[in-house]
Amino acid sequence: MTASTKTVLITGGAKRIGRQMALTLHGAGHNIVVHYRSSANAASTLVGEMNAKRPESAVTAQCDLMDIDCIPAVIDTAVQCFGRLDVLINNASSFYPTPIELLEIDFWNDLVGSNLKAPAFLVKHAAKHLRDTGGSIINIVDIHAKNPMADHPIYCSAKAGLEMLTKALARDLAPAIRVNAVSPGAILWPEHNSITPEKSEILKKIPLQRMGAPEDIASLVQFLIDQAPYITGQVIAVDGGRSVMI
Repeated sequence: MTASTKTVLITGGAKRIGRQMALTLHGAGHNIVVHYRSSANAASTLVGEMNAKRPESAVTAQCDLMDIDCIPAVIDTAVQCFGRLDVLINNASSFYPTPIELLEIDFWNDLVGSNLKAPAFLVKHAAKHLRDTGGSIINIVDIHAKNPMADHPIYCSAKAGLEMLTKALARDLAPAIRVNAVSPGAILWPEHNSITPEKSEILKKIPLQRMGAPEDIASLVQFLIDQAPYITGQVIAVDGGRSVMI
């Protein structure tokens, strides 16, 4: 471990954008803790890939973040394995429509729990370690936190709450800890959706006229971690300009 090596905990880090953030940050020389809920095989494969490139540089941590009692153990995994925690990336998220007429308490608990409650409790337990390292927190939000998506009132509200949590924590945790958020637009389609005409309509509304890629999110996250010591309290959209068109 070099003086510039940081320990980064990524929730929901086994797949999709989380996986790309792990690979990008590992490639930048950092140690990675890949949190997962049920994606054990994907997490193990990813960690094996990283450790093959740099031995003992990545580990997994299992936790259902709806059970806040297991959150301290996730933080402890990072500190016990690498001796420190420098970065917490709150990436894990549930996402699905909940038309208000069909809202059930389980949907509410899942969407608010994964997108707002869990990040808050992760910060609670990580803060003392992040203070020791002058660390940072990055929350992955959504452009629809500001401009709601049809039939997603609870998801959008939870992400809006995470935006405000970002700003509030940036104020409360300064100067020791920086807190920022990254707000993706059309980066990856949801896994359970197929290509539809609606997706074509979405692409037409993006000034850059194309989707982004997980690498676009990961490169910004790396910048915020390694090259932005004077940036805190910001929510940065990575959306090809779509947020100015909604």
